[in-house]
Amino acid sequence: MSDPLAITPAARRGDRLRVVLVSGLSGAGKTAAIKVLEDLGYEAINNLPLALLPNLFNADSGVRPRHGAIAADIDVRTHDFTAERLLARLAELEERPDLAVELLFLDCDDEVLTQRFTETRRRHPLAEERPLLDGVRRERSLLAPLHARADEVIDTTHLSPPELRQLLGALFRLADSPRLAVMVTSFAYRNGVPREADLVFDVRFLRNPHYQAVLRPLDGRDPTVARFIAADPAYPPFFARIADLVLSLLPYYEREGKTYLTIAVGCTGGRHRSVFVAEQLAQALRAQQPEVFLRHRGLIEADAALPPVAEDRT
Repeated sequence: MSDPLAITPAARRGDRLRVVLVSGLSGAGKTAAIKVLEDLGYEAINNLPLALLPNLFNADSGVRPRHGAIAADIDVRTHDFTAERLLARLAELEERPDLAVELLFLDCDDEVLTQRFTETRRRHPLAEERPLLDGVRRERSLLAPLHARADEVIDTTHLSPPELRQLLGALFRLADSPRLAVMVTSFAYRNGVPREADLVFDVRFLRNPHYQAVLRPLDGRDPTVARFIAADPAYPPFFARIADLVLSLLPYYEREGKTYLTIAVGCTGGRHRSVFVAEQLAQALRAQQPEVFLRHRGLIEADAALPPVAEDRT
């Protein structure tokens, strides 16, 4: 008889109780994530004291999730919290054959976290009498073991509330057979490669509309810009190859249990070539893939439109 604790992550849920523990940096969107998981059908608990975590799974706890799933937010707001204690509780729960436990960590850049706390005029739980940024950095240091151990890490620096909802839905939906969701995002190399990217394509070799005065103020969604880029002799064979490559890889990612794939397409400014190619790639993938999302990170950054993750930023 096989050891029930040796079940692989892709297959271990089955009829087990699915448990998602949510932690991460204050202001990164944990409360928003808990609300989304509740909408997905999880029995959701916000700001759960760490000492009470094992009690959730006792027969007499009174917790009876309707859809066989529980989500709990555990973070530095509780007096008994440390990353080491949470990891110890997590290890204990993972040994139980009736549970399938995952740790979700919400991350965000220090500067954006500082901006969010400043806008809402809320106090950071670890800032005390220190400057706000000191509290953010102290918390990041304390939570580093959780970030390293997490099954899923979501960086909310550039995520809007709808995008966060889409991402959580792809990762934690309760359907019996998980489907692969694909995010195609354009970006600017001058601002760095997206940390969440699984596949990255560099399109800086294509003709650059930036150097055409009439095209410079437009972006890759404009038909005039699209025709200019598509007329580059290098474009048709390049696009055909990357489209075939991605489509051929999707079944293998899905077979391995991956539920969310991020494809990043980059150019220098993230406004013309990467936007056009990302639009075309998303269109090609939608012919075969049921869930394909599209965002243009370079346009968001260029417009300085960094929307908050949620009104409640805990």
